[in-house]
Amino acid sequence: MKPSLPQGTRDFDAATVRKRNYIFNTIKEVFELYGFQPLETPAMENLDTLMGKYGEEGDKLIFKILNNGLDNTAKADKIKAGFEKVMEGRSSKDITERALRYDLTIPFARYVAMNYNQLTLPFKRYQLQPVWRADRPQKGRYREFYQCDADVVGSRSLINELELTAIYATVFRKLGLPVEIRINNRKILTALAAECGGAEKMIDIAIAIDKLDKIGIDKVKEELADRGLLNDQVSLIQQFLEISGTNEEKLARLKTIFAGNSTGQEGIQELEYIVEKSQISPEVSGLKSQISIDATLARGLNYYTGTIFEVKAPGVQIGSIGGGGRYDDLTGLFGVPDVPGVGISFGVDRIYDVLTELNLFPADVYSGTRLLFFNLGTAEAAKAFELMQQLRAERIACELFHEAVKFDKQFKYAEKKGIPYVAILGSKELEAGMILIKNLRSGEQEQVTFDDLRNYSFREKPEVNRQ
Repeated sequence: MKPSLPQGTRDFDAATVRKRNYIFNTIKEVFELYGFQPLETPAMENLDTLMGKYGEEGDKLIFKILNNGLDNTAKADKIKAGFEKVMEGRSSKDITERALRYDLTIPFARYVAMNYNQLTLPFKRYQLQPVWRADRPQKGRYREFYQCDADVVGSRSLINELELTAIYATVFRKLGLPVEIRINNRKILTALAAECGGAEKMIDIAIAIDKLDKIGIDKVKEELADRGLLNDQVSLIQQFLEISGTNEEKLARLKTIFAGNSTGQEGIQELEYIVEKSQISPEVSGLKSQISIDATLARGLNYYTGTIFEVKAPGVQIGSIGGGGRYDDLTGLFGVPDVPGVGISFGVDRIYDVLTELNLFPADVYSGTRLLFFNLGTAEAAKAFELMQQLRAERIACELFHEAVKFDKQFKYAEKKGIPYVAILGSKELEAGMILIKNLRSGEQEQVTFDDLRNYSFREKPEVNRQ
């Protein structure tokens, strides 16, 4: 059988893993700076935990897991009937009771509901784990991918939204990636729905306009009409989606449209707070200029109730690389009502693709081993091993070539693995208590005594290549 991978999944070689870890570590470092603590949840959840939480479109993308023991022939008819129900999009406990997690937010809400009485509120957690979606694989869209989430529950303060916006800006500044942080508010969309026939139209409107970038305004108008909206209602939505200008101009236009709607005014005030307060964050220079109010931003998930976020990298043909929002009653789905929450997510796989396309990874992120000791004989290798252990105690990654062969083969090994330094310890060097260190990138070399080796700097400052 020819080996292959499931569509929409990937293997990661050493260079890729190191670059991904560079992204993970950058994000984790910022999460920790803002007081978030780590959490992990199982890869699978009970199907009832996930279904009905992501809207009609999202529920279709949940990977269901077959129950054990389905080869029991005595239950053949029951199993067949169960499969037919599953194929029709319904649940069947005879066939499946569990599913792979679709995102990290619903499992987090389930965790909060189960442990609410033991949590110190507000509870701030971050989570970096893979999720699965039965989506159609394409550039920047995978069936298995990592999410990096930060959420706060137990607080309605808009300071949380402001800090999450600053986290986005800080992470991408550290990664050297210019981004646009788009924000909107579901209360404004709720007000729009009220102007278009009532709150029951909210989901139809959100799902349709969430597709604007993919299908264009004309197709969105068609979809809205197909969902039962009248011509004047579709026209109002089009005017709403065509709001443009500076953030201040957009806010003024929104205030005019929703002058008589208290829900809409509340959403506008929340956006105004984030825009105004973003300029007082000295650590994140240029934060205000990165924020853009986007009336077209809907994020078609049922649970958002307030501010919503989406991050894009200008000039790169890829979808959003981050997103999130406020969900003030998500735990109510699990029997613990009135627990406010807000969170954001980083799309690591897409961030990786963007950094690769723009050549923004630091040069040193590719290499694990800093120094390769050439193997020049039994006695020399024994001394090399002793010196290696001393360097490893100083947290300098090094290795010894596995056999005594020609220099050419050992040089090629170092080059292929991206090892920047080699150590040459022959019989003459062994007798003199010296070792030759060669920098393969610059070509420079120098003699170093055994005693001074541990003080030699093998840690070059990372350089970011920007083109």
